[in-house]
Amino acid sequence: MSTRKRKEAPLPASAAGLLRFFEEESKGIKIRPEVVIIVGAMLIVLVTIARIFFPL
Repeated sequence: MSTRKRKEAPLPASAAGLLRFFEEESKGIKIRPEVVIIVGAMLIVLVTIARIFFPL
């Protein structure tokens, strides 16, 4: 058996054996989920305050 085969983790089983997980890093912006939730909540608060003080 080659050394490459021994170092790879076994793949999880799926219905057709086609499920694979890759741990390769992808290009793009990396943002933690907590930051996205906080920014979204702040946007909601900002819009609510703007609607209270500047009604249409």
